[in-house]
Amino acid sequence: MALRVGLTGGIGSGKSTVLQMLAQLGAAAIDADAISRGTTAAGGAAIAAIAERFGSDFITPEGALDRDRMRERAYADPLARRQLEEIIHPLVSSESARQVRVALQAGIRCIVFDIPLLVESGRWQSQVDRVLVVDCSPQTQVERVVARSGLKADEVRAIIAVQASREKRLAAADLVICNEGLSIDQLRDKVVQAARRFGL
Repeated sequence: MALRVGLTGGIGSGKSTVLQMLAQLGAAAIDADAISRGTTAAGGAAIAAIAERFGSDFITPEGALDRDRMRERAYADPLARRQLEEIIHPLVSSESARQVRVALQAGIRCIVFDIPLLVESGRWQSQVDRVLVVDCSPQTQVERVVARSGLKADEVRAIIAVQASREKRLAAADLVICNEGLSIDQLRDKVVQAARRFGL
């Protein structure tokens, strides 16, 4: 039976880099965000239901979800956010389950679920054996996201404010990788140590 690890961390913590490193070490990486984006891309499985629920204004001419328009609507209207989640979550769950079956059939020993909202969602913690948190200071999060995305510092702080607090994430963790002031090689060393604990 494969060990199931839930990987989480705030925006800009380096979670995606850690996921890639674990995959290189032999873990099956299941990226719920990437699956979710796939459902709302042009021709994605969620598009017809989104158009029906919210109207064709929310679909781009290319046939994808108009993310900016939906983001504005979801921030202004919590019901809209819930309705969108009701469309997308079952599709993400179904595709995640399919990827897990493929990994188990291949004899993979460790399956890592990249779950940005692991602490917030409440439902994931019961579905994983271990929780791995990638942690850094809020100031470092802001600096990294501003550098890579073009968002303003205040916009990044607003995103951090709606995510689970650093304290809540750390309280949920079985293992923490502190990604503060590390070179990529130093981070890789920490990931290798974590991977050993996961049977990789």
